[in-house]
Amino acid sequence: MQKFIVFVFLLGTFSFRVSAQLVTDLEDESKLYAQTKQVGQFFRRFNGEEDENGDRYYPKDKKYRSQKLRKSYLGLLFDRENTSIKNELKVAFAKEMLDKDQPRYLDFHGGQWYAEVNALFRNSGKKEIFTLFMKLEKDRLGSKWVIEGVAGERYDRHFEKAEKGSKQFLHPMSHELSFMNLRKAFDEPDSISEYTTSTFEPDYLTLFIYELELGKMKFETVQHVKFHFFQLDNWYFELSNFNRPGYNTGWLISNLVQVNEETSERLKKHLFYEQ
Repeated sequence: MQKFIVFVFLLGTFSFRVSAQLVTDLEDESKLYAQTKQVGQFFRRFNGEEDENGDRYYPKDKKYRSQKLRKSYLGLLFDRENTSIKNELKVAFAKEMLDKDQPRYLDFHGGQWYAEVNALFRNSGKKEIFTLFMKLEKDRLGSKWVIEGVAGERYDRHFEKAEKGSKQFLHPMSHELSFMNLRKAFDEPDSISEYTTSTFEPDYLTLFIYELELGKMKFETVQHVKFHFFQLDNWYFELSNFNRPGYNTGWLISNLVQVNEETSERLKKHLFYEQ
């Protein structure tokens, strides 16, 4: 039975100015309002579901998901200091999101978005960083965050070392010896994975949970969080939190890639250390 540690956490021509200035009717307090302080607020701004002051719009409100409001917000939701996201790409993205016939929205409970959590643990007095990959999962009438995968330098280092060693094996006639030559395998624990099937893949999450249950590791703190979105067909974007002076702060799009189904799956594997 697969076991998870669960954490619950309470996120036509179109002219698009990438160097977007703030909505023109904002006043002196615009610096405060410009900050996308919470992940949930990012969703609402992306969808056009709150006004410039952070007050919610609901489906019956006239301005709910208005194209004009969304157009204003989309210019503010990018990390403008990141020059690797080309203006042309932002324009193409915004045009698809604001298409009059088929506008695109984010759905908080729609799946296909993941949290990447860098957390500090202490193992036998030594500090270790593990990366937890988390997703929302339905739970009765609500939802919860669950850990789907984990990556850690110690795990990578150990299994890479085993893979690169001289290939060990048990003779095909070992059954005639009642497999007593297994002693050879178990006397060399660093090479034990070489005696497994050729399709063996270590399950880091199981190892991680086991070490925690044994009390070998203790959680210290979360150091950094970012999010990966694959929810919008043909697009991937990364959401990161920026704490700096000025208007362009808070939760902002820090990476944007145009993808198809094949490249999307490859990108997922790369991001989640599966290849």
